[in-house]
Amino acid sequence: MSTYNGWSNYETWNVKLWLDNEQGSSEEMRDLARRARSESDLAKQIEAYVDEFKPDLGASLFSDLLNTALGEVNWDEIAASYYEEEHEDDEEESDEEAN
Repeated sequence: MSTYNGWSNYETWNVKLWLDNEQGSSEEMRDLARRARSESDLAKQIEAYVDEFKPDLGASLFSDLLNTALGEVNWDEIAASYYEEEHEDDEEESDEEAN
């Protein structure tokens, strides 16, 4: 399986790059991650967020290409990166309480 810049594929890397590069979406992703109950819940929310901004291209070559590319995105991988980042302190507190 090939990877792209440490991500499972180009499509996943590209979506994560754009989500991080825009201040509004970056803040929204971190807010969603803080409130998410699980990584899988967060993955669904991120996919819905991106889908909300997807242009309606009608039935066309470009619509098919866009939908195919978005179908390749590993939403779970993106969610895991945000979730882990926002819940690092939770994990550290759990480890301290266990000791």
